[in-house]
Amino acid sequence: MLIDQLLSAFSLYGLPVLFGALLIGAVGIPMPATIMLLAAGSFVAQGDLSLWWVLALASTAAILGDNVGYCIGRCGGRRAISRVSQRIGGEARLRRAEEWTKRWGWAGIFFSRWLVTPFGPWVNLASGVGLYSWPRFLFLVVAGEVLWVVLYVALGKIFSDQVLALSEFLGDLTWAVDGLVVAVWLGRKLLRYLSH
Repeated sequence: MLIDQLLSAFSLYGLPVLFGALLIGAVGIPMPATIMLLAAGSFVAQGDLSLWWVLALASTAAILGDNVGYCIGRCGGRRAISRVSQRIGGEARLRRAEEWTKRWGWAGIFFSRWLVTPFGPWVNLASGVGLYSWPRFLFLVVAGEVLWVVLYVALGKIFSDQVLALSEFLGDLTWAVDGLVVAVWLGRKLLRYLSH
């Protein structure tokens, strides 16, 4: 299982594994980033890793990955993005991310960093395709990713002996929030449709 292999590599090699996993995950390749941050917090609590190094490298990896996704969207063009997203089954996700970005603007970018994280890589692509202002995108990404990293590392540090249970709970909570966001969005669309 990928989680077990990553956690095993993380315990052996430390911060480079954390950096790589978060960078790849932010670009859009599915990685268990949340559990990696929780595990990093647990290693900090046990004295195996430095808190400041974990926060700095994890934040940097996530911010770099987000910017790679943005650049792919901006430079790759809509046609190339559509071709890639069709191959990995993400055309619907990309459309939702574009709608999310248009509808919510800065809030969509900020909240997809730490609250509705499964939308994050798709929002990065959609922001690039939609030519969203890069300085504004960068500011929102830095604020959101630093908040995400600090929050999850702190939770891992506080609950260091219950990382797997906490990861399952937070994963379920994230999907519940995502479901709620989609339900509210669909409800508003339905109300608009019915009112016409």
